[in-house]
Amino acid sequence: MKAISFARGIPAPESLPRADLADCARAAIERDGSTVLNYGPAGGYGPLREWLAARHRVGPERVVLTNGSLQGFLFLARCLARRGPVLVEAPTYDRPLRLLEAMGAEVVTLPLDDEGLDVNSLELLLRQGLRPSFLYTIPTFQNPSGKTLSKARRRRLVRLARRYDLLLVEDDPYGLVRFEGTGLPTLFELDGGANVVYGSSFSKTVAPGLRVGYLVLPNGLASEVEAEASSTYITPALIPQATTYEYLHRGLFEGNLARIRDALQARRDAMVATLARELPDARWTAPKGGYFLWLELPEGFRTADVVSRAQAAGVRFVPGSDFFLGRGGECALRLAYSLAPPAEIDEGVTRLAAAVGCSLRSAA
Repeated sequence: MKAISFARGIPAPESLPRADLADCARAAIERDGSTVLNYGPAGGYGPLREWLAARHRVGPERVVLTNGSLQGFLFLARCLARRGPVLVEAPTYDRPLRLLEAMGAEVVTLPLDDEGLDVNSLELLLRQGLRPSFLYTIPTFQNPSGKTLSKARRRRLVRLARRYDLLLVEDDPYGLVRFEGTGLPTLFELDGGANVVYGSSFSKTVAPGLRVGYLVLPNGLASEVEAEASSTYITPALIPQATTYEYLHRGLFEGNLARIRDALQARRDAMVATLARELPDARWTAPKGGYFLWLELPEGFRTADVVSRAQAAGVRFVPGSDFFLGRGGECALRLAYSLAPPAEIDEGVTRLAAAVGCSLRSAA
C-alpha cells in the first residue's frame, strides 16, 4: 500500500522547473562566478535585491534576502520580540510559534473567523493598553486555515497599525498562487511600507530547495536584520540567489507560476469533491489559492483518536492542535493538497474517512 501524505505543503514534482534552473545556475556561475563563489554581503545577492526592490517599489537597501522566509522571521523576532508581546493568529503556522517559544517570547493569540483575523479583538487589546512588539499575520490563504483576510479588514488593520504605531509582519508565501477570484492588495501595498514588514519566498512559486526568501523592511529595521544575519553566518548562499535572479531575469517566472496554479486547482478540486462524498458531516474551507485545507470533524470527535488509524492506513496529516498555543484545534486537521496527484488525493481522503469512521464507532 502506497503511503499518501497530506502533511506538508510540498510542490508537486512535475511543477519543479529542473532543466531551467540547471541552466540558470550554470549561466549565473559563468556570468558572475567571481561574486557568487566568494563571500558576499549579509543582505544577499545585489541583482536579486534590486529586482525585488523594483517589484515592491522600495530602495534595495530595504530588501534582505534570507535562507527561506522562516529564517527571516527568526531574525526579526530576535530583533523585536524582547520589546513587548508578539501577537499571532490562532491558528497560525506552527514553526514561528515554536521559534517564539524557544526564545521565551510572550505570545498573545488573536482568533480567526471566515473573513480572517478578528480585527475587533485586536482593537480591543490595543485600546486596553497592550503595546505589542509586532503582529505576525498570514493574510492570504493562511497556513493552516486556508482563509483570506477580507479587503475591508485589511484596510482597517492598516489604519489600526498607524493609529497605535503597531508593526505588522505580513507573511505572504501563497499570495501569488491564487487560482480563483480576484487578487487583494497586500497589507504592505495598502500601508506603503511604513508600518508593515513584508516577507515572502520563492519556495512555493519556483522551488523550495533554492531556499531563497526575503524581507522588505523599513530602513532602520533593515540594517538591524542585516546585522543579525551577519552575526549568524559569514556569507549568504549566493549561488541559489543568483540562480533565482537569472530565472526571473529570463522571464520564466510567470509561466511556471501558471503551471503551479493549474496543478494546485486540480488537486484542491479533487480533495473537496472527495471530502463532500466521504465526509459530508465535516466542515472545511475551500481556499481559492495556496496549499492547505482546514478540516473540522463532527462535534465530539478528537483528531488524536484518528491519527494512529490514519497512519496505519498510509495517510499522514498534521493535527490542528499543532497550530495553536495551548488549547485549540483538537477536532481539526490540516490537509496539504499540493503534493499528491488528484487520483491519490481521492484515495487518501477515502482512507482518512474510513479511519474517522472507525474512530467514531470505537468512541460510541
